[in-house]
Amino acid sequence: MIEVQHPLLSVTRQCELLGLARASYYHQPKPEPKETLRLMRLIDETYLAFPFFGSRQMTRWLRRQGEAINRKRVQRLMRRLGLEAIYQKPHLSRAQAGQRIYPYLLRHLAVTRPNQVWATDITYVPVKGGYAYLCAVIDWHSRCVLAWELSNTLDASFCARAVQRALDTYGTPEIFNTVQ
Repeated sequence: MIEVQHPLLSVTRQCELLGLARASYYHQPKPEPKETLRLMRLIDETYLAFPFFGSRQMTRWLRRQGEAINRKRVQRLMRRLGLEAIYQKPHLSRAQAGQRIYPYLLRHLAVTRPNQVWATDITYVPVKGGYAYLCAVIDWHSRCVLAWELSNTLDASFCARAVQRALDTYGTPEIFNTVQ
């Protein structure tokens, strides 16, 4: 209905003529170009093989593969994917003064039966047109996936649905472990 590139009428005037508030018209973002999605997938696959690659090494590697790409674009895409080179950072395991250290209570627990310990985690899955998020509930004893849920947004509702489905199907575990 509203033509952004109209030669005579501004977006504001078009909204007035339609009886709409200007604030109700929103810009529709363009989908990500296929070339950018291809590069993001290539960077992600390379990062899985070489997680210590920063933007400089990733750029050099991509150029050797025949890609015409500069470092700033690699930095932007890596940041968008949430990728960061794995390297030794200073004093990360050193506790702050007065900071309480909580012990990991499951370290020496022998998991000997089903429904003793469940765990859940979230990961992202590359799909055509972007990424999807996968939440899985797993039984530690059998290493069986009890329930899973896939979502295109990272909100808590799809995780809650996966946990509820596992509880409805398999009962209640003694221990439910998650890092989220």
